[in-house]
Amino acid sequence: MPRPESQSWREYLGPGAVVSLLLAALTAAVGLGLPLLWRLRQVLQVASRDDRRPGDAVLVLGRSLDSGKPGAVFRARLDHGLALWREGLAQHLIVAGGLTGSAVRSEAVVGKEYLEARGVPASAVLAEDRSRHTLENLFFVREKLRERGWRRLLVVSDPLHLARASALARGLGMEVSTCPAIAAPPNRGGLGWWARALREASMLHWYHVGVAYSRFIGSERLLSRVT
Repeated sequence: MPRPESQSWREYLGPGAVVSLLLAALTAAVGLGLPLLWRLRQVLQVASRDDRRPGDAVLVLGRSLDSGKPGAVFRARLDHGLALWREGLAQHLIVAGGLTGSAVRSEAVVGKEYLEARGVPASAVLAEDRSRHTLENLFFVREKLRERGWRRLLVVSDPLHLARASALARGLGMEVSTCPAIAAPPNRGGLGWWARALREASMLHWYHVGVAYSRFIGSERLLSRVT
């Protein structure tokens, strides 16, 4: 998700992000790109795997809106979450995503309305509308799970996003299974698809380096954001 226009990148990413980003770049360079290739392998493996199983809720991760409405990627995520709900794999849906970019309505509220318009009862859809990016999506959703005593989530996103999303969720101690919305752009195997795969591999590497750095320096403040 894009940062709010009023925030600097340093504020948006949070404490320790710049140092961990530099460390991620350094380790990738020293390792001659092998760390990124390893993470790319993980991204592709998770993208091709559907681990659907019964859970307490289906979590649909948010995506930036297009003129106040779900764009193609967000619609594909929402439609897949709806299909899983109709399949009976969970009784509830959670849509995550706050105000991003120049939007005046949150991704979660717009997504909730989209699902309700397609027959999901309002009582079956929860909106997490405080988050600005994937880590915050999951961090704030974890609060909702704890409030309700729920444990297992079926996480829905476009395929290439799921390796990072599941790593973040498990780092936060959440029990998740991944369910790729295969209809989401970009088309598999195209130039845009590979560009997205490499970006996700880089961000996954950055996340793991950031966690290792936080543990190495013993920073409870940094670890509290990701564990």
